[in-house]
Amino acid sequence: MARNAVQFQRGLSEVEFERLYGTEEQCRAVVIAARWPDGFSCPVCGGRSHSEVKTRGLFQCTKCRRQTSPIAGTIFASTKLPLRTWFRAIYHLTQSKQGISSIELGRRLGVRQTSAWMLKHKLQQVMLERDGRKRLTGRVEIDDAYLGGERSGGKRGRGAPGKTPFVAAVETTPEGKPVRLKLRRVAGFTGQAISRFALRSLDPSCAVVSDGLACFGHVSDAGCAHDVIRTGSGPAAARSPAFKWVNTALGNIKSAIVGTYRAISSKHVPRYLAEFEYRFNRRYDLASMIPRLGWAAAHTPPMPYRLLKLAEITG
Repeated sequence: MARNAVQFQRGLSEVEFERLYGTEEQCRAVVIAARWPDGFSCPVCGGRSHSEVKTRGLFQCTKCRRQTSPIAGTIFASTKLPLRTWFRAIYHLTQSKQGISSIELGRRLGVRQTSAWMLKHKLQQVMLERDGRKRLTGRVEIDDAYLGGERSGGKRGRGAPGKTPFVAAVETTPEGKPVRLKLRRVAGFTGQAISRFALRSLDPSCAVVSDGLACFGHVSDAGCAHDVIRTGSGPAAARSPAFKWVNTALGNIKSAIVGTYRAISSKHVPRYLAEFEYRFNRRYDLASMIPRLGWAAAHTPPMPYRLLKLAEITG
């Protein structure tokens, strides 16, 4: 049997990573190149002539005298951690298929769990914002799913307390190959919630395939064609060829969450889903995910720690 090209790709080895991102100077140069690919530009006056305050790592505009840090206005802003620690975290988040817990990440980076948690969630926020406005096109498999809920006793199924509902949608080629994944938390499986999801996440050209759940008919609010294929329930329904890739994605996501995180707070679910979505959508080139996420981080505004802890992100 031929090997799966995605699963067996080389990715970026730890040795090669250290060669490219092993020093603070290398990581700083990557951030500077991402922010100013055509050379420094003052964020106040747009001036390009500048000098460097080497003792503080700042650029000073010759015209308005404003001093600017390369990490100001980025997700790295005000960090007390070296940039090489951030890039090592990027390495672990992008190169591991199952994800990595903040406890394990802290061990590998040599920082406290709380620092690793903050760093991880800020990078997940970058992933969330990076893919947030991109819409699926073509044929799309869509399904409902839940995370969490009662572990033992109590009501089971859709009405179980503590469950977090989310929508999974996979864009496929006409031949049925998976292209891109979209995962979004929703308030519930109502027509209004699915309508909002479709308007934000689906191009009007989409041909959506769903099971018999009535709320999915509201994808038509976004101009999408909709085809219902009733599969019933149970293991046989999960094996339906019409929903092969959305069911595969959901199986992988839930297995990873149970194995890596055990449980996820509902208010943080969108960022964890964004992490899986980001990796899936760039799975054909693992090595390129590091510079791509580094570039996105340099173009994402800072998010304070208190907002990471408290914000309810609905995606």
